Amino acid sequence: MAESSAATQSPSVSSSSSGAEPSALGGGGGSPGACPALGAKSCGSSCADSFVSSSSSQPVSIFSTSQVHDLIFWRDVKKTGFVFGTTLVMLLSLAAFSVISVVSYLILALLSVTISFRVYKSVIQAVQKSEEGHPFKAYLDVDITLSSEAFHNYMNAAMVHVNKALKLIIRLFLVEDLVDSLKLAVFMWLMTYVGAVFNGITLLILAELLVFSVPIVYEKYKTQIDHYVGIARDQTKSIVEKIQAKLPGIAKKKAE
Repeated sequence: MAESSAATQSPSVSSSSSGAEPSALGGGGGSPGACPALGAKSCGSSCADSFVSSSSSQPVSIFSTSQVHDLIFWRDVKKTGFVFGTTLVMLLSLAAFSVISVVSYLILALLSVTISFRVYKSVIQAVQKSEEGHPFKAYLDVDITLSSEAFHNYMNAAMVHVNKALKLIIRLFLVEDLVDSLKLAVFMWLMTYVGAVFNGITLLILAELLVFSVPIVYEKYKTQIDHYVGIARDQTKSIVEKIQAKLPGIAKKKAE
């Protein structure tokens, strides 16, 4: 009878012991995130590698919409002033000199600063007999490589805008809507007069001045500007409706 009772108890004992082994291997009784059949070090490294690979596949946006909004609305005066002043000086330089000269001078100025700082730090380390190493080591170790997945994501996003632009160009030049094509023709006719007075660099300088001045002015005088813009929009809409009424093709399409 003792042997039979021992025989009946042995399967439960063996099953409980076998159930304890995986929990011991799992580290802490099957805690979440544990990797069975791997040691703690291997588990940590594999989990870290999987996290890095999954996070590196996500494309990193250089400038977000909020950053651009804060920049043109002068939320940080120092940052906006630096960007505005730097781009304005570059555009004025391009207006006075050729592109090759401006790029060459910029590269020479940057190299002069970095080489001078590198020599200065080397002399200081030699005098003080210190072992600080390369002064730009922190920047040299930064990983700036672009993964293939991020590149394809950026290209796919760009292709969406390119396809929209191509559809719009075909629609305007093949006169799908007569009024829209006439608007483009009038705009291009006005641009011929603008091009006779300003060149491309001058237009870019004016565009930068408008980008960094109009938003802050509109934010300050929003109510008055919206009032006059609404009046001008109503007048333009009435003129367009009169033109559409006099065009036989448009009038027939609306009647149908």
